[in-house]
Amino acid sequence: MSDRWTPYKIEQLEAKLTVRDAQVLGSLEQFRALTTRLIQRLHFPAGPHGLHRTQQTATRLCNRVLLRLEADGFIARIEGRSVGGATRGSAGTTWHLGATGERLLRARRGDPSRRRYVIPSRPFLAHTLDVASFAAQLRECETTGTLDVLELTTEPSCWRAFQTTSGNTMLKPDLAVVVANAELEAHVFVEIDRGTEHLPAVIKKCRTYQFYRQTGIEQHQSGVFPAVLWVVPDHDRARKLHTAISREKELPGALFTIAEASNAMQAVSGFLTSSDT
Repeated sequence: MSDRWTPYKIEQLEAKLTVRDAQVLGSLEQFRALTTRLIQRLHFPAGPHGLHRTQQTATRLCNRVLLRLEADGFIARIEGRSVGGATRGSAGTTWHLGATGERLLRARRGDPSRRRYVIPSRPFLAHTLDVASFAAQLRECETTGTLDVLELTTEPSCWRAFQTTSGNTMLKPDLAVVVANAELEAHVFVEIDRGTEHLPAVIKKCRTYQFYRQTGIEQHQSGVFPAVLWVVPDHDRARKLHTAISREKELPGALFTIAEASNAMQAVSGFLTSSDT
């Protein structure tokens, strides 16, 4: 018997979704996992520039929507994978696409493949949520009018394949973003570093960026080579990474910007103060 959903079945499921529901599912597919708080920040923004006056109201409405989507099988909780942090209670619940939600999004695209869910490791999940948090901060900057987010591409869509003398190579940034203000546009590859990667591995990735830059592929497609932003957890990690990069003579220091996570948005805004990017 065929396992394919009929158009009527798809229409039935879509009828259960509001526009915002569909956007939540899209974000869960894009980022692979999100906490309730991140979903609230992305789709139920609170404050003077948000849709809701207070975070309490936004969180309550967000929880109500998520529980409904969970009841219909569109989303599911990632159980037993607490990654720490200050967020507790329902705001700290971590979600992924449920079987129905994942299948519906595939059916919309006409994608016949089936994806088997694998419980993520804690380090992978922590990194995934850090990437999503950076994206949420960008969207919040856009909401307040600080900058415009023209493009925000996640893995694996932001990966770049190219050739080196060693053969096929893949550059794998965590995000590729294009931001702008009234005067300038900046292209940025983003690397979220949690301080757990050995410095030789980080330098190896920096070299991959330089190799890709030397191909001219990106410059031919967009006219510029993106800045590379390393977002690190603290000052000590920033210092170590800066020292390691500066010791590599073949790495152009101007290509890499290192920012502590608390200053990441200031670093992004800094790319919009110079026409070099």
